[in-house]
Amino acid sequence: MKKAIPVIIAIVLIVVVAGAGFGAKLLEKYSYSKERADLKEYFGVRGADDVPVILQDERIEEHAKLWDGVCYFDLATVHKYFNDRFYEDKKEGLLLYALPDQVVRTQIGTDILTRGDESEARGYVIARYEGDMLYIAADYVKEYANFSYELFYEPNHMQVYTEWNERQVATIAKDTQVRYQGGIKSDILTDVSKGDEVVVLEEMENWSKVKTKDAFIGYVENKRLEEQSTQTPVPVTDYVEPVYESNTRDYKINLAWHGIGGVDGNETLDGMLADTKSINVISPTWFTLVGNEGDFSSFATQSYVDKAHERGLEVWALVGNVESVDVDMYEVLAGTTNRTHLIDGLINTALEYGLDGLNIDFENISLDAGEPFIQFIRELSIPCREHGIVLSVDNYVPMGHTDHYDRAEQGLVADYVVIMGYDEHYAGSDEAGSVASIDFVERGIADTVDQVPAEKVINGIPFYTRIWQTSGTSVSSQAVGMEKARAYIAEHGITTRWDEETCQNYGEYQSADGFCQVWLEDVESIRVKLNIMQKYGIAGVAEWKLGFEEPSVWDVIEEYMNQ
Repeated sequence: MKKAIPVIIAIVLIVVVAGAGFGAKLLEKYSYSKERADLKEYFGVRGADDVPVILQDERIEEHAKLWDGVCYFDLATVHKYFNDRFYEDKKEGLLLYALPDQVVRTQIGTDILTRGDESEARGYVIARYEGDMLYIAADYVKEYANFSYELFYEPNHMQVYTEWNERQVATIAKDTQVRYQGGIKSDILTDVSKGDEVVVLEEMENWSKVKTKDAFIGYVENKRLEEQSTQTPVPVTDYVEPVYESNTRDYKINLAWHGIGGVDGNETLDGMLADTKSINVISPTWFTLVGNEGDFSSFATQSYVDKAHERGLEVWALVGNVESVDVDMYEVLAGTTNRTHLIDGLINTALEYGLDGLNIDFENISLDAGEPFIQFIRELSIPCREHGIVLSVDNYVPMGHTDHYDRAEQGLVADYVVIMGYDEHYAGSDEAGSVASIDFVERGIADTVDQVPAEKVINGIPFYTRIWQTSGTSVSSQAVGMEKARAYIAEHGITTRWDEETCQNYGEYQSADGFCQVWLEDVESIRVKLNIMQKYGIAGVAEWKLGFEEPSVWDVIEEYMNQ
């Protein structure tokens, strides 16, 4: 028996040790981790002045900055999430904001803003640079956008709301932790106490994804949540979008462009109008940009305006850059001094001659000049609105590469957005084709009215046809008026047929010099285009250009105007 005692003791010890080990494993498996997450890493804090942003219920890639106790967003973030009307003048160190009646400006790096002749101090630097990046104080942005924000520290992060939709909330039933992932072994993000309210973002079987009042997003066990309910936050409504009053007409517009090659071209007005019908606006191509400082040449005469007015026509003079030699549109429009010089010159000239409107025809605007261009339109609209001058802006048919023309903003601040519903195939095209097939025209109108109110949209139609010649890989064309196109067809014995795809009369023939093709613009093609325009209920029609048309085309245009 005595010999068995040590054996028994050994067995007992083995059992105890094994039990302790098993218990330890059980304890390890089912106990809650006390490891805490690296919060700077969790939020992605990049430095002492960096502030990660939680927008609504997600952390976004954009970060804010905290300088001298003031929170700042970079300009791209402001444009993307809050308001894209802030304009940075890099040349002159200005931050501008165009209102319907004035431009608010601040010298970057100061706390002073100027409205007209009055200056105001904000008590903080409104906008500042870090390197080449412009940052704007969040409190200043809030003057022009409805959003709320709250800053948190250790580590820096901020909660931003731009929407205030219904959300699910719950109360913490017992002191617990919010963890990085759903599971007791996941690292702890923060502690929550009994009675704290959290937003429930996603509910799973045992855990729920929640957001705490200080913008930690993680997971809490469902058994720790109680009193779930639906909550509707109170929205921020401090900022009221200003009203941009439009100087539109309560009748259809029929605008005819009048090509003026010089001052003597004004004398052709009577002849150009002789066979026309239902025109109520004439747009002479009078003003052309010259140099990069905002100057322009002018063919304007008072006698032309007086004669047009006697005929009951409004005069919306065209301001163009197509024939501007060595003009850099970015240089003209980006700097406030040059831009203001151009605007002042146009308005003074319009008032001098008693013009009824201006038609801005800036083509081939580069991507970098897109923002300066739309800022120019915003700023030009202010004195136009003040003096009752109609502001219309010409645009290509909407395509992906012309998005920087910002038709939606044009439609807000300008009176009319004019579609140049032609040049589907143009002088530089590498293949022959229609100048304005019906699908091209309808797509242009449909895409524009998606961005601009239909009552502000005018569609331009072509009075010209291109005669195409293809020889091998060489493609060339010449633009001719309707009568010359018919003469060409007759001279070459071309038989035309109606093409349902383009809704144009099409003809072709093989010559010694190559394969010739013609998609005619004539009464029939114009009628179909006008029917589409009527379908969309747009503001009217414009014609490029007087002198290229057959007299009979005015009959179908008059029918459209009377619908």
